[in-house]
Amino acid sequence: MLSFLAHRRACAAKQREREERIRALPAEYHAPLSAGDKELLARPAADIVAGVQAGALVPVDVLRAYGKQALRAHAATNCLTEVLIAKAEGWAKASNVQGPLAGMPVSVKDTVAFEGEDACIGYSAWVGRPMARDSALVRLLKDAGAVPFVKTNVPITLLSFESANDVFGTTTNPHSKGYSPGGSTGGEAALLAYGGSRLGIGTDVAGSVRAPAHFSGIYTIKASSFRFLRSGNSTSMPGQEGIPAVYSPMTRTLEDLEMFWKAVVGMKPWEYDHSCVPIPWREVDLVSGKPIRWAVMWDDRVVAPSPACRRALETVVSELTARGHEVVELDPPSPYEGFKIGSQILLAEGGKLSTKPIRWGETNDPGVRETRVAFALPRFVKRVYAWYLRHIKRDDTYAGIVEACTYKDIEQYLALVAKREGYREQWHQKLKEEAIDFVLTVPNALPATAHREMKTGFKGCGYTFLFNILDYSAGILPVTHVDKELDTLDAHAFKPRNAIERDMYKLYDATKMHGLPVGVQIVGKKWEEEKVLEAMKLVEGLLRESGKAYTLLEPIE
Repeated sequence: MLSFLAHRRACAAKQREREERIRALPAEYHAPLSAGDKELLARPAADIVAGVQAGALVPVDVLRAYGKQALRAHAATNCLTEVLIAKAEGWAKASNVQGPLAGMPVSVKDTVAFEGEDACIGYSAWVGRPMARDSALVRLLKDAGAVPFVKTNVPITLLSFESANDVFGTTTNPHSKGYSPGGSTGGEAALLAYGGSRLGIGTDVAGSVRAPAHFSGIYTIKASSFRFLRSGNSTSMPGQEGIPAVYSPMTRTLEDLEMFWKAVVGMKPWEYDHSCVPIPWREVDLVSGKPIRWAVMWDDRVVAPSPACRRALETVVSELTARGHEVVELDPPSPYEGFKIGSQILLAEGGKLSTKPIRWGETNDPGVRETRVAFALPRFVKRVYAWYLRHIKRDDTYAGIVEACTYKDIEQYLALVAKREGYREQWHQKLKEEAIDFVLTVPNALPATAHREMKTGFKGCGYTFLFNILDYSAGILPVTHVDKELDTLDAHAFKPRNAIERDMYKLYDATKMHGLPVGVQIVGKKWEEEKVLEAMKLVEGLLRESGKAYTLLEPIE
């Protein structure tokens, strides 16, 4: 009971602090957007930086325009956690006006550490425990002239495609309030989609920047491990290196994504963070080089893409083939086997680390809660249930997942890491033998899922998690929106192959999902972020030429 009372007090105190910080801001932040504000918000990040460098723009003015819009985004979606705008005014006035990010506001996931500020990531027990110093990422951003100004919401445990916790509440999708903006970097995606920021940063261990980009209609490239700064921040799973979480940029437009990546890498992040590999930004030319060979993965053989997601992928494939690009169908090493290996490494301790800080009475994510229950069941019960699934229900897929929900000792863990390396080698050989440059696939079998559906929805992370297991660079490009006329599921023809697919498709309703964004995933090999970016530019250019370019959300004032 004492723990629950402490939980309630911490949540109330944090929410009160957020409200007071917003209320105490200068009157300009509470005024309607001016014509000048709207003009600034419409400009690409590169133009704003150039304006600041030339002395034509003042960083504080830029901050105030974005601060106003961020507060509007928060009022609409509950996307913000730590409101740093008051401090950011000082940072803006002292910013490096000749840096590669001169005067540009940057929003970040709640995990990112600022000296003197909490990074509680939704745990009430961590409220009131400010970080001792700026993380490597924050130091680089400030040196580059950027103005960090807000932090954004996450799910408790950071292991969900929903962004909800008792401390900060639930973040909604700016396209439709009843749906999730994604997770675990969902607050960031909602803010960017609403236009309250252009440049943001999140983390990804199983799709946590890519699912939000897909759900919310924004852009990202998940970095390969050690390409982007990560040291000195908060995390729900300290020491978990089997499937490393990676920090990665998220942006409102593809143009902004290129500018942001180049600016950060140009600052030599390896001089700020010991974990970063010293790879400078490399210019890539996909137009005048050898012909590009694309491979499309239509189905991971666990959950088939829904009609809306398949249509987006078909649109991209159709545009490429119509322009003479070679697109082949990929028969990959089993994504299911990769998922089993990766999930057992990621949750070798059964989710104990990420749930340890949770207090009595504190709301856990439904998917994580179900996983903890599965691990806690006696082994013989799981064996009996797996036998039933395999031999009575004829569901080998789900039976294999059930059997894998066991705690791993050191010997078992190391054996899984060895399997991971063998699995990576299979993919390496496959792409090399077939001369594949890029893999095209869906980011998720479904568009954004409704709130409180993660008991089922978390099981469908295979299309993103696969490329964490492989440690490949992977980008998300928004392509279209769900159309209730084009994307209806033929319920009579659909026959689920396993329990995971059956449960996932219970969440699909094209009529209710009408208008939600749908993206496509473009995947390169390890440390090929530059190539993936160029591939995204190529595909978006083709879509634009054919009149099929994605339309960004423009919130109605």
